[in-house]
Amino acid sequence: MKVAQAGIAFVVLHAIAHALHGLAHVKIPVPLSLLQSSFIVAVIFLTPIIAAVLLWTKFDRLGNWLLLSSMAGAVLFGIYNHLIAISPDHVSQVSFTSWGLLFQITAILTSIFDGLGCWIGLWALKSTPKLEEVS
Repeated sequence: MKVAQAGIAFVVLHAIAHALHGLAHVKIPVPLSLLQSSFIVAVIFLTPIIAAVLLWTKFDRLGNWLLLSSMAGAVLFGIYNHLIAISPDHVSQVSFTSWGLLFQITAILTSIFDGLGCWIGLWALKSTPKLEEVS
């Protein structure tokens, strides 16, 4: 129960941070490729929600793995696109005013949240008992 509650709370905060970052993307605008957009929808938005739902079912370990893997994918995606690859999505390419300020703050905030999500996923896996193998 504790794991599921922490998972839900985290996924809500994660979604808010990423929604604010997405809003900044739209308002500036900072273009994304079809591949980037697909990754964001599938891995960063949908998978954590599915994981959070599974945490309340008998498939909670699958939910833990989905949470961990989606957060690992999100943190790698965010760090690469916002801090490594020089593109319109890099924090240095967006002005530090108005929507650009929100973009830069949420780019860093989402990376921190996604890293925290990896930790929560690992903690959840350690806290959830494994099913015994049947011979």
